[in-house]
Amino acid sequence: MPVLTTDAESETGIPKSLSNELLSETMEEIEHTCPQPQLTLIAPAPFADEISCQCQAPHEKLTITQARLGTPVDRPVRVYADGIFDLFHSGHARALMQAKTLFPNSYLLVGVCSDDLTHKFKGFTVMNETERYEALRHCRYVDEVIRDAPWTLTPEFLEKHKIDFVAHDDIPYSSAGSDDVYKHIKEAGMFVPTQRTEGISTSDIITRIVRDYDVYARRNLQRGYTAKELNVSFINEKKYRFQNQVDKMKEKVKNVEEKSKEFVNKVEEKSHDLIQKWEEKSREFIGNFLELFGPDGAWKQMFQERSGRMLQALSPRQSPTSSPTRGRSPSRSPSPPSPWVFNKASPPSSPKAASASISSMSEGDEDEK
Repeated sequence: MPVLTTDAESETGIPKSLSNELLSETMEEIEHTCPQPQLTLIAPAPFADEISCQCQAPHEKLTITQARLGTPVDRPVRVYADGIFDLFHSGHARALMQAKTLFPNSYLLVGVCSDDLTHKFKGFTVMNETERYEALRHCRYVDEVIRDAPWTLTPEFLEKHKIDFVAHDDIPYSSAGSDDVYKHIKEAGMFVPTQRTEGISTSDIITRIVRDYDVYARRNLQRGYTAKELNVSFINEKKYRFQNQVDKMKEKVKNVEEKSKEFVNKVEEKSHDLIQKWEEKSREFIGNFLELFGPDGAWKQMFQERSGRMLQALSPRQSPTSSPTRGRSPSRSPSPPSPWVFNKASPPSSPKAASASISSMSEGDEDEK
């Protein structure tokens, strides 16, 4: 509140200097009733015209150093950030997060320009102003949203919303016939810079959509949008639908190929297992065969034993000979010749010879006896 310096008396008879001092002391005793930051997120951020700051206590001017030290202790530091916020993305959210965390106790007000103002100074937007307002209300860093924010900040606007600092990136923003719309804010010591997020912006998102326009048009046609809603000609509609059919066929062929590969892999795995089992069984069979029919197999030993038994059974036992001078085998001795068997090769030529042979045979018998 301004303090009068004249000594003239007021209508009540009290000197004006004294009444100003009393008024100042009274204003200093008034507590701040500024809205406090949201500690728990249970509802969207309110609009400024719904909960405008009705605090009657004086808002003394703060320096950045004082605000970073946590003063004043009886109220939050009111930080203002503005923009278009079309196609609200992570770059917007990061800028608001920086503005919210500039000071220990900050209350973040976000101004969103209307469609008319934006189309006049910047260009057409994808989202209308209502959609952009609602997007900001649901950002966790925002405490209050100011609809139809001015393009250039005026002292009246700053005073109305009791703004202490303005947060924005430090790049000069030339618009509305000015080289930098924040120049007077910077000169007043109320500007606090934030950092831009590289690689993401509304213009980049729109560029991607324009670059891949056919892809997104086909996508929305496939999802049920009409050619009229997409502003697509009859020929392009047929072309896009044909391309969608071709893509479906390609997808089916790809799925069949993948399933065929899976089937082949399963068959290879099973055949490998079958071959491995067959090899194991064949080794086992060959081993068993060799044990039975090999050179030293059980079948040969059994055959030899049976053949030996058969030979023993067929061959009768012979009495061993006592005279080794005969040159006969010990196991088998020839039977003596029958005395009545004659030599067919040389028959006796005369009776004398026959009698001589009979006498010699009788002598042999006597020697054996």
